[in-house]
Amino acid sequence: MEVKTKYGNLTYCSNIHPGESWKDHFLELKTYLPKIKSQISPDHPFAIGLRLSDEASLSLMEADHLSEWKEWLQKESMYVISINGFPFGGFHSDVVKENVYKPDWSTQTRYEYTKRLFSILHELLPEGEEGGVSTPPLSYFYFDSNQIDSNQRKEKCTQNIIQTLVDLIRFKMEFGRVLHLDLEPEPDGLIGTFSNFIQWYEDQLIPQAFTILNSEFGFQKNNAIIQIKEHIRLCLDVCHLAVTHEINELLLTELKRTGIKVGRIQVSSALKVKFTEPTESILEVLRPFDEKKYLHQVVAIQNDGSKISYRDLGEAIANGVSIGDEWRIHFHVPIFLESYGSLFSTQEELSYVLEEHKKFPFTNILEIETYTWNVLPESLQMSMESSIIREIDWVKKTFGIS
Repeated sequence: MEVKTKYGNLTYCSNIHPGESWKDHFLELKTYLPKIKSQISPDHPFAIGLRLSDEASLSLMEADHLSEWKEWLQKESMYVISINGFPFGGFHSDVVKENVYKPDWSTQTRYEYTKRLFSILHELLPEGEEGGVSTPPLSYFYFDSNQIDSNQRKEKCTQNIIQTLVDLIRFKMEFGRVLHLDLEPEPDGLIGTFSNFIQWYEDQLIPQAFTILNSEFGFQKNNAIIQIKEHIRLCLDVCHLAVTHEINELLLTELKRTGIKVGRIQVSSALKVKFTEPTESILEVLRPFDEKKYLHQVVAIQNDGSKISYRDLGEAIANGVSIGDEWRIHFHVPIFLESYGSLFSTQEELSYVLEEHKKFPFTNILEIETYTWNVLPESLQMSMESSIIREIDWVKKTFGIS
């Protein structure tokens, strides 16, 4: 069995493993990765989707930590293909919520953190491979109370993204390696939907970046656009776009129309709830999922066909529900199951994306991002490594890989 398949490098995101410091995270990786590799890819190199906090990235650049990590990877026959640069820090704190967006792309701190991640990724990527760093959808929509402030924030964010683009082009010129920044639309992000991403990309990023690239490198328009699309890509998180009801033919059509590349598919499922009578019993099942740690945004399709969005699950529950409504909830549930008792997942949407990718692969990175296991019935609960292996096996089966 091999995780570098004809459909891309199949991996999972290490954000499931705690550890804000490099010392703690490295200990977690040394504990679990060999167990997983021995079952999934015993005879071939194993890909890793690495999550590094700001603290861990700073530590990894010090002393001999990076050399030690590289030596361990070589010894264990593993390689890093991607870095998750969305959570800056505190992803395993008691309360994360909207803090996951801080610092956002309007700050120099976010820019410097991401630049550091690219330096690390360059050191870790195998020869001949492209790699990406995933990142927030600029910022969180509700950080601003009015449109003027929101527009100003988006403008600052865009400027820092363009500076990162300039860095990546210079990097390619010096080392001949393509690295890409993968923006991840998420409900209530400043770029909250795939449609928002396309609009920002075409109306703000390309025009503003062209001016800078023409000044910095003398690029004419066509070459500038090629460079922008090479280095600024979409992180296609299936869970997120399933919540916003954007996993459909239009998604693929728009990607083809625009020529915007997909940096990675984050292989994930959202929680789906179909309200049938009696609705109160289903709400009772949902209440334990309204936990204090992460944001669980909800997009509801009401019985009359109208759509309503909620910042968090508790708000949706408090607002009530009618028979016939359907909720999509930002909850990264295990991908191998279609239903959890009276609750469902968006596995159908995930299967659609993977089947389309199977027909015509549009990225070289497939990164499983499941970090919520408590939805499973007790009979299906397994150890951490067995749970991850089960997820990888489901993707391999979907692709028909033995």
